[in-house]
Amino acid sequence: MISSRIPGKSFLNEAVYRDKVLGCWTGKNIGGTLGAPMEGQQKTWDIHFYTQDLGGVPAPNDDLDLQLAWLKAVEENGVYNVDEKVLGRAWLRWVTGPWNEYGVGKMNMTNGIQPPLSGLCNNEVWKNSNGAWIRSEIWACLFPGEPDEAAQLAWCDACVDHAGDGIYAEIFTATLEAAAFIESDLRKLIAYALARIPADCRVARSVKIACDCYDQGLPWLDARNRIVKDSEDLGWFQAPANVAFAVVGLLYGEGDFGKSVCLAVDCGDDTDCTGATCGSVLGIIKGRSGIPKEWIEPIGESIQTVAVNTAGSYPKFPVTLDELTDRVLACKRYADATNPSLVRLTDGETTISAEHLERLTDGKKVELNVLSKSSRAMDIETPWGILEIEFEKSPVVAPGESQQLTLRFKAGYFLNSMLQVKWQLPEGWSIAEGDTQAVLGYATQFSELKITLTAGEFEDGYLCHIPLLFTLNTQNYPAAGFVTFQRAGTLASQVRFHVDTKYLGREDRTFCRLNGK
Repeated sequence: MISSRIPGKSFLNEAVYRDKVLGCWTGKNIGGTLGAPMEGQQKTWDIHFYTQDLGGVPAPNDDLDLQLAWLKAVEENGVYNVDEKVLGRAWLRWVTGPWNEYGVGKMNMTNGIQPPLSGLCNNEVWKNSNGAWIRSEIWACLFPGEPDEAAQLAWCDACVDHAGDGIYAEIFTATLEAAAFIESDLRKLIAYALARIPADCRVARSVKIACDCYDQGLPWLDARNRIVKDSEDLGWFQAPANVAFAVVGLLYGEGDFGKSVCLAVDCGDDTDCTGATCGSVLGIIKGRSGIPKEWIEPIGESIQTVAVNTAGSYPKFPVTLDELTDRVLACKRYADATNPSLVRLTDGETTISAEHLERLTDGKKVELNVLSKSSRAMDIETPWGILEIEFEKSPVVAPGESQQLTLRFKAGYFLNSMLQVKWQLPEGWSIAEGDTQAVLGYATQFSELKITLTAGEFEDGYLCHIPLLFTLNTQNYPAAGFVTFQRAGTLASQVRFHVDTKYLGREDRTFCRLNGK
C-alpha cells in the first residue's frame, strides 16, 4: 500500500473509500426501492418510509443494474480503454430493458448508427430524459475525488442513448458524486458539478431554481412547483426537473438521510430515480456506516435486476452489494496503477492536497475535453488515425435532402500525412465537391474539410450503408469503413402506457416500427 505522506499528493484511506462505495450502492438501493411504487405519477407525495412489504429484498431497479453492465465493460477492457463504442457494445450484449431511450439507442446501434449518434437519432422525445444520470455512480466510484475523470466517462455513457441535457445531467451527477468522496459540503458539491456543465443548459437552470428557493427559505413544495413550472415546455420524465428534485431532497433534507430521500420522492415524477440518486450521494458522503440501520434492514444486501441479462457471463454479475463494492475496488486499483496522478488509495490517513481541492472549482478541463464533443459526430478508425465525420443535422435524411458534412483527420503517430477518402456512393447519391477528398492530419492537431452530400433513394429499404475507401500518402495499402444513413420518416418511436406490477411501477414502454415497410 502506498504511503499517504508524499507532499503534494492526495490519498484516500482504503477502508474509508470502501465504506463510501458500499454506502453509495446501499443508498441507491434504498432510494430506488422507496420511490418505486410512485414512479411516473405527476403529483406530490407525503411519505416517511417504505410503503411495500419487502421481506428483506429490495425492489429491482434499472438505475443500479445498468451499472453492472458498465462494470463488466470496465473489467473486460480496463477503465482507460472504455469509450462510447465499448459501452455501446456492452449495451447490446447485456441490457435487455426496452423502455424509451434504452430501446431507441439499441435500435439505432443494431442498424449501424453508433454512439454518440445513437443517442441523438430518432430520439426527440427521450434524448433529454432520465436514463443516463441515474446510472452515473459507477464512474464516481472508480474516480473518487476526480470529477474531471468521471465526466469523461459520463459523456461516453450518456451519449449511447441521450443527447443534450440528457448528457449534461449525467455529467452533473457523476461529477458531484465523484467530488463527494473528498468533500461533504453539499453547496460546494453542487457548485463543482455546475461548473462542469453549460451554464445556460436546462439542467443547470432547474438546479439553480432549487438552490435559490432553498436560500430564500421557501418551503420545499414551492421549490418543487417552481421547477415543474419552469420545465412545462419539456414535459414529464425529463432530466432537468428530476435532477433538480434530487437536489431538493439533498438540500431540504439538511443531512438527514431518511428525510432527504423521502423529500426527493415526494416531488413526484421519476421517483425511483430521484430517491436513488439522493440516497447514493448521501451514501457516499456518510458511508455505509452512516446510513441508519432501519433503512437497511428491510431490503437486505442483494441486488435485484430488471434490465440486464445476467445469464451466460463469467465472471457472473455481482449479486450482493458487498460483491459489487469489492469488484469496483479492484477496478479502482487498476486505474491507480494505470494513472499515477489519481487520488490514491492508502492504508494511512486521508490527505487531500490544497492544489487538488482548488482544481475542484475549475471546470475548464471538462469544458475543453468533454463539452466540446458533438453528438452529431462519428469516428471511423483507420490504421493511421481517426477520421471524424460530423453531420450538420444527422444521418437521418430524406431522398433529395442535402447537408454539410465536416471531415477531420486525427492522424495519431503519422506526422503531417494526407488521408484520401473515396466514397463508394450508390446511384443517385452525390457529393458536390466530388466523391474523393484528401484531409491533412497532424500529430497534435487536425485540419478539417467541409463537403455537401445529397441523399438519393434508399434502394434496400430504410438504411443505406455507404462504403468508404481510405489510403494514406505514405503507406501502400488501403483500408475501409462505412457510414450509415437512415431514410427519414421510416422509423419511429411509438409509446403506449400500461400498468404492469411485475415492473414495480414502470409503465412506459418503447415500441419501434417501420412506416409502410
